[in-house]
Amino acid sequence: MNFCSQCGSAALSFEVPRGDNRSRYVCGHCGTVHYTNPKIVTGCLPLWDGKVLLARRSIAPRYGFWNVPSGYMENGETVEEGACREVREEVEASVTNIRLHTLYSLPHINQVYIHFLGDLKGPGAFGVGEESLEARLFAEEDVPWEEIAFTSSTFSLRRFFEDQKKGQAQVHIGQLLPPGQK
Repeated sequence: MNFCSQCGSAALSFEVPRGDNRSRYVCGHCGTVHYTNPKIVTGCLPLWDGKVLLARRSIAPRYGFWNVPSGYMENGETVEEGACREVREEVEASVTNIRLHTLYSLPHINQVYIHFLGDLKGPGAFGVGEESLEARLFAEEDVPWEEIAFTSSTFSLRRFFEDQKKGQAQVHIGQLLPPGQK
C-alpha cells in the first residue's frame, strides 16, 4: 500500500495498531487503519443424474484446466447469488436446489472458497461461457483428475463422489496450507 485511500497521504506505516494483535497499514496523517481481508470465491458444482458439470478454463491462471464454475464474489450479492452467477457466466446454465457443499481455505493467498451443489435444469441445459473453452458432464470415472485447475475444485469433487457412494450429503471443511506447515 503506497497511499491512504482515506486522505491520499503517503505517510503509511505497517504496525500493530493500539488494541489490535496484528500488523496493518496505518496512516500517519489521518490515523486510518487499513484492514485487508481474504477474498471470497464462490461457486457451484452443477449436477445431473449423478454427473458433475465442469468448465475448461479459457483464462489464466490454469488456462485449459477443468474447474468447478467459480469466481470472486461481487459486492451486493449473497454467496448463493454469486455461485449461481458464476454458473451462468461459465457454463451458461441455471441451477436449482442450491445447497452448501464445501468451505475451503487457502490462508497463504488470502482466499476462502465456498462451493455449493445445484441441480441442472436439464441434461443439455448448458453451454460455454466467455471464460470457458468447453463444458462437459462427467461421471466420476471420467473426471480428468490430473487436469483439475485448483485444489479447491479437487476437494469439492472428491467429497461429492464420496458422499454419493455413502448415500449422504454433508458440508465439508478443508484447507491448503503452504508447504512445510501442518
